[in-house]
Amino acid sequence: MFKILIPTIVFCIFTIDSVNGQEMSPEKLQELTSQVSDTLIVQGNSFRFIYKETLMICVYDENANRMRIISPIVEREKIEEKELLNAMVANFHSALDVKYALSDEIIWSVFIHPLKELSEHQVLDAIEQVYTASVTFGTTYSSTNLVFPGNTKKKEGKTLKKLIDKI
Repeated sequence: MFKILIPTIVFCIFTIDSVNGQEMSPEKLQELTSQVSDTLIVQGNSFRFIYKETLMICVYDENANRMRIISPIVEREKIEEKELLNAMVANFHSALDVKYALSDEIIWSVFIHPLKELSEHQVLDAIEQVYTASVTFGTTYSSTNLVFPGNTKKKEGKTLKKLIDKI
């Protein structure tokens, strides 16, 4: 009985692993993106595309096994500090797999992940989350309907030192 059971278990583990262990490639990334975008312009190790009338850029590096999908939102000088702080709070609570980031004085919606480990579902979900975080900047600052609960309001009298001491 064990002579049959053990090889069967090992076979199942390797079969499941090979099904789930699909390696994402730049070509597959471009193919998936072209299925959901209006336009796809490839340039070296990046491509630009339009998703629901929103500009997005995908940059990848096979050697470093990294990729990112980004969307420019607004120039930093055109927003107030309150909006920047709201984006930082959202990075913790409501911008789930994406984050708001500042680079070259532009606020971006950003998804960063190891390239090879990405599944097809994750790529499509990442595109939707980058889009959603981009269009909700200034309102709900969210990438999905899911929000992690927490204290998002300032409490009077609490200083950074008191918060650090608490931890």
